[in-house]
Amino acid sequence: MTKTHCPYCALQCGMEIGPGLAISPRTDIPANSSGALCQKGWTAGELLTNGERLTAPLLHGEPVEWDVALDYVAERLAAIRAEHGPDGVAVFGGGGLTNEKAYQLGKFARVALGTSQIDYNGRFCMSSAAAASIRAFGMDRGMPFPITDLAEADVVLLAGGNVAETMPPFVRHLSGPRVIVIDPRRTQTAKLAWLHLQPTPGTDLALALGMLHLAIADELVDEAYVAERTTGFEEVRTALASWWPERVERITGVPVYRMRQAVRALAAAGNAYILTGRGAEQHAKGTDTVTAFINLALALGLPGRHGSGYGCVTGQGNGQGGREHGQKADQLPGYRKIDDPAAREHVAGVWGVRPEDLPGPGRSAYELLDALGTPGGPRALLLFGSNPVISAPASEHVAERIASLDLLVTCDFVMSETAALADVVFPVTQWAEESGTMTNLEGRVLLRSQAVAPPEGVRSDLDVIAGLAERLGHRFDTEPVKIFDELRRASKGGLADYSGITYERIAAEKGVFWPCPEPGHPGTPRPFLDSFATPDGRARFVPVQHRPAAEETDEDYPVHLSTGRVLAHYQSGAQTRRIAPLVQAAPEPYVELHPDLAEQLDISPGDVVRVSSRRGEAKAVARISDAIRRDTVFMPFHWEGANRLTNPALDPTSRMPEFKVCAVRVERDS
Repeated sequence: MTKTHCPYCALQCGMEIGPGLAISPRTDIPANSSGALCQKGWTAGELLTNGERLTAPLLHGEPVEWDVALDYVAERLAAIRAEHGPDGVAVFGGGGLTNEKAYQLGKFARVALGTSQIDYNGRFCMSSAAAASIRAFGMDRGMPFPITDLAEADVVLLAGGNVAETMPPFVRHLSGPRVIVIDPRRTQTAKLAWLHLQPTPGTDLALALGMLHLAIADELVDEAYVAERTTGFEEVRTALASWWPERVERITGVPVYRMRQAVRALAAAGNAYILTGRGAEQHAKGTDTVTAFINLALALGLPGRHGSGYGCVTGQGNGQGGREHGQKADQLPGYRKIDDPAAREHVAGVWGVRPEDLPGPGRSAYELLDALGTPGGPRALLLFGSNPVISAPASEHVAERIASLDLLVTCDFVMSETAALADVVFPVTQWAEESGTMTNLEGRVLLRSQAVAPPEGVRSDLDVIAGLAERLGHRFDTEPVKIFDELRRASKGGLADYSGITYERIAAEKGVFWPCPEPGHPGTPRPFLDSFATPDGRARFVPVQHRPAAEETDEDYPVHLSTGRVLAHYQSGAQTRRIAPLVQAAPEPYVELHPDLAEQLDISPGDVVRVSSRRGEAKAVARISDAIRRDTVFMPFHWEGANRLTNPALDPTSRMPEFKVCAVRVERDS
C-alpha cells in the first residue's frame, strides 16, 4: 500500500493505493480523517488505465520519438525568440501542478526562456481572495487555520461556495456549526444550511456592505478588537453610510430580516467563521467583494482568534502552492513580488543568474491568452496542466487566439480540447506515477508518493522542462526531492517560507503548515494569532463600494447566467469525462431554469435550449428547478459551451475574469 493524496480538489484527501490500483481512504489526514472520499476520489485509479491515454509524443498529430519532439520544440523556440524576442514565447501553467513543477516552470520561463509571459489557470480560481487577503492581512493563505477548527464553531457563513458538490468530504467539518449559505441557487450545500440567502447574481458585494451596516447599526461591532487589532475602521464606517438595509434589499433581493438574522447569529456566536468561494470571487469586482466580507469579519472580531476567522475555500488541488512559487506573472518563489529588488536578488542568487537578467511582471492569464498571435504578443505557447479552450472565459475567442500561434506545445495525458490544436503534445505522468508536494486549502504542505510506474513512453512534466532547458543551454533537475530542496532555499525569508519543510517531515507529520522558516520550527497552523503580516501587525479595513456587474441584463439579453461545478466532474472535465462511472452519473451539460421562466419561454424538461450571450452561444438540455432564481439560469462548465458565453471583464486588482455572471438570451432550440 502506498500513502498518497487524491488528484483532484484542494482538500487533497489522504488515500492509499493498493494492488490493482485499489483506492482506500486514509484516516490520518485531517481533511478526510473520517475515512471519506467523494466519487471522484474513489474512481481516481481509472485515470491511470484510461484507454485514451497518450503514450508517445505527437508532432503534427503523428507519433514520434521523444528526442525528435524535444529537438523540434527547442529549435522552434530558439527561432521565435530570435525573431520576436524572449516575450515572443509564453508559458501557461496550472493549479494542479505540484509545487516542484510550478517552481521549475517559473524558473524555466525566467531563466531558460527569459520571458515575462507566464501565468496560470489559478488566476481564474483564487486571485481575488488572494488580493483581498494581502491588502487586509498582509498575507494570503486561503484558510489560515486547520480545517478541523470549523467543527468547533457555532456559526459558519459560506459566501459563494457549494462544497457539498465540489469537495464533499468538507461537509463533514460543518456538521457542528449552524451554516449560513449565500448563493443565487439552492445548491446541495444550501439545502444543508440553517439559513440560505439567495441574492441576484453579481450583488454579493452589496449584500456584504448591507450586513456590515446592520452590524454597526445594531451595535454588534467588537469595538475592543477593532481598536486593538485593526486600522481603518472609521473610513469604512463612513463609506457604509449609504448602504442602508432597505436599499441593499432592493439591489440583492435578500430581505432585511434575513440579513439581520445572519449578522446577529455571527455576532452572538462564541466562535464563527466567514468563508468565501468562487461564487463571490469570480467577478470583475471580486477583490472588493471579498474585502467587504473580510471587513465584516474584522468588525465582528473574528480573524486572528483561535476558533474564529476568515478563510477562502481554495478550489484546485494545488491552487495555494501553485501561486506561491513562481508560475504567476508577478511572483517569484516564496510568494515574493517579482518587481521587489530584494526578492529578485535573493532568487537570482539561488538560480545563479544576475538579478537584472530576470524579466519583470508579465500579462495576467486572460490578458496573456488574449494577446496570443497578435502584434507584440507571444507567437509560441507552452501549456502545462490546463485546458483553456474549455476553461477560459470567452472560450471561442481564446481558441481563435491559440489557433493563430506559430507554435503550440502542450503537456497532457489525453487529447484534451486544447491539445487537439497543438503542434506538439507531450504525454506526461499522472498523480500516482510520480512524487511531489501539494499545498492544500489550509496551507498544509503534503506529500504525494509514487505508487506505480508510468506507461512506457510517458514522462513527467519535469522531464519535458529539463529536456527543453538542456537544448536551450541550461541544466535543470528532474528529481522532485532535489527540486524541492532548491525551492526551500528560494522561498527562505519569503511570506510562504518552506525552508524548514522536508519530505521526511511531511511524511512523519502528515503535512507541515507554512510558514516554516527553519528545520526545528513546528510550522504555523494559525499564522495570525499574535499579529497580522502587516508592517504594524494590525489588520486593515479597506473601504469598498458596490457596483453593478460588468454586463447587466437588457431587452436583448434579459436573463443572468451563472456557472459552476457538479458533483461528478472536475474543472474542464479532461480527466473526469473519461471515467465511466462519472460520465454515467453526469453524462452531459444542462441548463437549469426556474419553472416560471420555463413556462414563459415554452421550455419543457429535456428540451434542447439555446443560450446566447454577446460572445457566443451554447446548447444543452433543460432542467426545470425551483432551486434557481426566476431571473437566472445555471450551466456547469465542465463541457464545451458554458465558457463560450462568459464575460472576460477583469477585476482591476486581481485580473480575475467575471465568470459568475453575464447577460444571456434563452430560447427553446428549433
